[in-house]
Amino acid sequence: MKVAFATQDNVHINAHFGWAKKVDIYDVSTDGYNFLNTVEFGGNLKEDGNEDKLVPKIKAVAGCTIVYVSAIGGSAASRLLKNKITPLKAENKDDEITDVLNILVKTLGNPPPWLRKALGSNTKKFDFADE
Repeated sequence: MKVAFATQDNVHINAHFGWAKKVDIYDVSTDGYNFLNTVEFGGNLKEDGNEDKLVPKIKAVAGCTIVYVSAIGGSAASRLLKNKITPLKAENKDDEITDVLNILVKTLGNPPPWLRKALGSNTKKFDFADE
């Protein structure tokens, strides 16, 4: 599965989705994770109410199962969910991307119900211990 992270420094999950200048995308499986790419955004990203700034971000994370953020507005969260992408808020801005990736790799062996739902039809790719 592909997972995206809103980041300012490519290390921490420390960016608001709508304001993020960078989104790092990784491929994650039970075997580990691989960095795919960083998508960068320009312009006045902090302008609240500017829904147009969300369009390129939604396109950038298309195909991702999860997007980790430090914060996200209701409109952006709704748009992600409509596109079958689950937004998740990091516990704090010090959360490191690699720590979350390592947890995800372990979790994919026997994912909790919320992750099975997020994976949807992709669940057939994983060998679940209880099935």
